[in-house]
Amino acid sequence: MAAVGPPQQQVRMARQRVWAALEVALRVPCLYIIDAIFNSYYDSSQSRFSIGVQIFLRLLGIFLSSIVLILSQRSLFKFYTYSAAFLLAATSVLVNYYASLHIDFYGAYNTSAFGIELLPRKGPSLWMALIVLQLTLGIGYGTLFQIHSIYSQLIILDLLVPVIGLITELPLHIRERLVFTSSLILILNTVLVLAMKLKWFYYSTRYVYLLVRHMYRIYGLQLLMEDTWKRIRFPDILRVFWLTRITAQATVLMYILRMANETDSFFISWDDFWDLISNLIISGCDSTLTVLGMSAVISSVAHYLGLGILAFIGSTEDDDRRLGFVAPVLFFILALQTGLSGLRPEERLIRLSRNMCLLFTAVLHFIHGMTDPVLMSLSASHVSSFRRHFPVLFVSACLFILPFSLGRVLWHRYELNTWLFAVTAFCVELCLKVIVSLTVYTLFMIDGYYNVLWEKLDDYVYYVRSTGNIIEFIFGVVMFGNGAYTMMFESGSKIRAFMMCLHAYFNIYLQAKNGWKTFMNRRTAVKKINSLPEVKGSNLRGIGDVCAICYQEFASSARVTRCNHYFHALCLRKWLYIQDTCPMCHQKVYIEDTKNNSDIPNNSGFIAPDENPEEAAREAAAESDRELNEDDSTDCDDDVQRERNGVIQHTDTAAEEFNEDTD
Repeated sequence: MAAVGPPQQQVRMARQRVWAALEVALRVPCLYIIDAIFNSYYDSSQSRFSIGVQIFLRLLGIFLSSIVLILSQRSLFKFYTYSAAFLLAATSVLVNYYASLHIDFYGAYNTSAFGIELLPRKGPSLWMALIVLQLTLGIGYGTLFQIHSIYSQLIILDLLVPVIGLITELPLHIRERLVFTSSLILILNTVLVLAMKLKWFYYSTRYVYLLVRHMYRIYGLQLLMEDTWKRIRFPDILRVFWLTRITAQATVLMYILRMANETDSFFISWDDFWDLISNLIISGCDSTLTVLGMSAVISSVAHYLGLGILAFIGSTEDDDRRLGFVAPVLFFILALQTGLSGLRPEERLIRLSRNMCLLFTAVLHFIHGMTDPVLMSLSASHVSSFRRHFPVLFVSACLFILPFSLGRVLWHRYELNTWLFAVTAFCVELCLKVIVSLTVYTLFMIDGYYNVLWEKLDDYVYYVRSTGNIIEFIFGVVMFGNGAYTMMFESGSKIRAFMMCLHAYFNIYLQAKNGWKTFMNRRTAVKKINSLPEVKGSNLRGIGDVCAICYQEFASSARVTRCNHYFHALCLRKWLYIQDTCPMCHQKVYIEDTKNNSDIPNNSGFIAPDENPEEAAREAAAESDRELNEDDSTDCDDDVQRERNGVIQHTDTAAEEFNEDTD
């Protein structure tokens, strides 16, 4: 089999994209039907039976539209094929009825209710047009239903019989019977064809049901819904639905404005333009489906914005590509929390603008989360290229200027309320985060510039970040109080209460717990380091080795562990944040009952100052004999011993955990 070349592959990809776009377009009408059903109203003064019938029909319409929405691609195309054939049959019947009973061929006047003469005025030309139209409809009907040639010819002849009655000038009552007979034959044929397709419909439905049940039992409901969401490209469907709906409304409003202004120009004044935009925005979130559609559009904008910022700052982290998911989720939660679609038009516009301000600040916070790791990486790796540092610093400056400008504008235009207080708190918190990031960045750059071990650097970074975390925790508590006040005195809802519980857990409780844990780890590590002996001065030169953690020489001092291994105090303290074992031999570094234990030899051969050389030599020889005896043991004994004592973590894994914790 020949390999597929690049041109053929491009053609195949283009074909797949066309089919995918067509599939999305065919699913959009289902959303229009569901949206129309949700926005329809019924008269409460009617009888209970009438109201019950209307509710049943609405539920049936929503159910059928939902079924069509989640059909597979093949089933969807078949459904629209049969629907198109049915529409062609209905059109043919209506044309025969209208031509036979409502057109005066001799007077050549069209008695249409709209007064529009779409057909030729002369009799023979009108007959020829009707014949061509019925031939087209009949051929299309037979092709879509895949009817055999002989039966297809009979169907076309059946459609032409009423036209023949017009040409032969039969009486009116006979023409009526011909139209009725032709329509009845066409309806019976359509029902027969659909009945023959019931076997395929039954087996297809049964196959889908078994497949869904199998996936539900194996993967669960969540994965089943996620698979359906991706398979039918639901975000794309929502985007197309919202954009086409807004485009249609904009076209109608533009036509109304032109008629009201009595002008043929396509240009309108600025006042009319802003009124048009306001009406489109109001109507773009008047139901739950339209809010979902707007969320999908926001998702696309946020996704490409995030990709552009990542490319600009030079980040390659996959986790930072989630802006296209976070932004629409936040927008939809805010819409549900404030009841956006159920508000009056004027209130809806104001509430939407407020929600967009909150969403804007949240997006800026997420962008700061994208830029902060890159900023720390550049400063810690001592990259000196200005072109590498400038994009990240520019984005950080924008993250400081934009919330400051937004807060200033809002405070000049609005009076203090709970919404303005929340936006201001988010803006101030973001500015403080940027200041903390730039301060840490400056400390690391100073450390890299002097190229000397700065033992207090870790403490300074901890103090700066702890100050920022404490301020962020205070803002979280204040925002919880602001939300509680809003829920009790302004607009309380179950969704708001649920979001407040999430905020209290993630932004207050967990943050306080993690901060206290970090503080206790540092305090314990300092206590452990201070309990170890320190080597300075002339004894330091006799070590003849480097720190096993940072691979740097000992310049001023070193700490000696119980197992006689030497490390920088700062490096060992960072290590002890993660685990209380020696990085070299995994012995316990700190024991409450402090006793000198020198059973294990030094990796550098240096003897601690307080150690007896002869005793150390005897213990080293004994240790060598023990190691020789251990080498003769079997693998089975090693496994038993390993199960008894537990699997020891590797140094590399601990180092990775240490880096994550210190970051």
